[in-house]
Amino acid sequence: MAVDSSLPSPLGPPACEKDAKALHFIEQTTRNAAAVQENVLAQILSRNAETEYLRRHKLGGATDRKSFRSKVPVITYEDLQPEIQRIANGDRSPILSSHPISEFLTSSGTSAGERKLMPTIQEELDRRQSLYNLLMPVMNLCVPGLNKGKGLYFLFVKSETKTPGGLLARPVLTSYYKSEHFKTRPYDPYNVYTSPNEAILCPDSFQSMYTQMLCGLLDRHQVLRLGAVFASGLLRAIRFLQLNWQQLAADIRRGTLSSKITDPDLKNCMEKILKPNQELAEFVTEQCGEENWEGIITRIWPNTKYLDVIVTGAMAQYIPTLDYYSGGLPMACTMYASSECYFGLNLNPMCKPSEVSYTIMPNMAYFEFLPYEPNSMSLDPTRLVDLVDVQVGKEYELVITTYAGLYRYRVGDILRVTGFHNSAPQFHFVRRKNVLLSIDSDKTDEAELQLAVDNATKLVLESLNASVVEYTSFADTKTIPGHYVIYWELLVKDSAEPPSSEALAQCCLAMEESLNSVYRQCRVADNSIGPLEIRVVKSGTFEELMDYAISRGASINQYKVPRCVNFTPIMELLDSRVVSKHFSPSLPHWTPARRR
Repeated sequence: MAVDSSLPSPLGPPACEKDAKALHFIEQTTRNAAAVQENVLAQILSRNAETEYLRRHKLGGATDRKSFRSKVPVITYEDLQPEIQRIANGDRSPILSSHPISEFLTSSGTSAGERKLMPTIQEELDRRQSLYNLLMPVMNLCVPGLNKGKGLYFLFVKSETKTPGGLLARPVLTSYYKSEHFKTRPYDPYNVYTSPNEAILCPDSFQSMYTQMLCGLLDRHQVLRLGAVFASGLLRAIRFLQLNWQQLAADIRRGTLSSKITDPDLKNCMEKILKPNQELAEFVTEQCGEENWEGIITRIWPNTKYLDVIVTGAMAQYIPTLDYYSGGLPMACTMYASSECYFGLNLNPMCKPSEVSYTIMPNMAYFEFLPYEPNSMSLDPTRLVDLVDVQVGKEYELVITTYAGLYRYRVGDILRVTGFHNSAPQFHFVRRKNVLLSIDSDKTDEAELQLAVDNATKLVLESLNASVVEYTSFADTKTIPGHYVIYWELLVKDSAEPPSSEALAQCCLAMEESLNSVYRQCRVADNSIGPLEIRVVKSGTFEELMDYAISRGASINQYKVPRCVNFTPIMELLDSRVVSKHFSPSLPHWTPARRR
């Protein structure tokens, strides 16, 4: 698509010629959303016409929307799992895509306790990079002078595995950080990081975090923005500083690196950066040695203009804590993406977190939207609407068709239409469908939580003549890292011999062992979730909970115990009835190779 960057952008005056081209691309693409979408679908169907999947559905080379919708079904991951497993096992025939599958991107969502494997192709890196290239031009409209300093971003690679057929399976951001797109990215004065590539790419999470924090302290006056992918990640960095500031200050004072940093490339890189700085060491000691850490971000990095973190959806629970540590700095949510596809960006990134809306970029994939009806038990594919035909105020489930071979795939995200930019809709992310608990990248649904409770009962409680009468849960994010809290009301057959503290601690561990691999990775490898906690409540507590709900208008005939709670009066009622608290005594089992 040709771009005339000489014309003024309706979004605002660009900071430079490069930004002008990006802003005009956004304008032209969103003005012609319907035509762009029609072209994207035709491209996808044309290039993949001879794939096994499309031939099975007898598309016959057709590339029009009517044929596509009438012949290709709307699917979930489970529907596609046999094809994905064949590719993972080494089948290189064109099953889903005419282009070779280059790797699998592991989703934070799970299926039967395993991470979902999303097939991707090499050119998708270019498509993802194209969306990244739009972020700073938009941010520069809102925050001038970002070329005068650096960004302190806590970015990490995670473990990767190989499928039986030899394809890599790893998170989408790990794939991106390890790609040449990131490692050899051209210098951009508007997008300079304090962290060297060696720190970001170090596979050891402690060494990576330590050196990224150290570089951020050394460059503290140049830092204009702080960020992480999720709000929870930035809070984890603050907690890391609380635990390790004395060693960091000692390194700065002496100009030598801690012996805990053993990665050869990282050591070599840091030795070139680190020089003795007594004044900075004393400053870090003075600030971090105080008991009160309110506003610590702006105290250490005084020129910070905003925080660049996702605080929508489940991450909204971290906003008060971020406000506390940052002194109320603005929080920018810049883009909307997943392992399956990158979707769009926030054209007003400095808005309040509650007002965040993402503009879907029509060139990224072919998008359809299923009107969301939470109580509907059946899917009517004729009700799906195109990108440009959604209605403001309505909620939809996102359905995508991608260049990499996902066709009418239900992502599981629930979105509410807030408006349009030109002819492209803008959406507020409401929630992940069916997700009950989430602290970091984990997503635990009701069925998984029920299974974990059942397993803990079978493994521990049954032998003690005890059982769980009722339970509920919540994600406690006041601790860093956050952790799952499960409220249990127990039925004990012999009141003289209730389950011991040790037995209930083993119940915590048994529940963790039963949760999905993403949760266990967060616990074991990423240290982004704390030990699971069980709070035993008095007998009759859940009857009180029902009475409270009925007093507020709930029907006694339709009342069901909520499996997750976050309403303050209910939390206060539950906590006032707690008789004992128990924590998981050790880490659950997890290895990169263990997919279950």
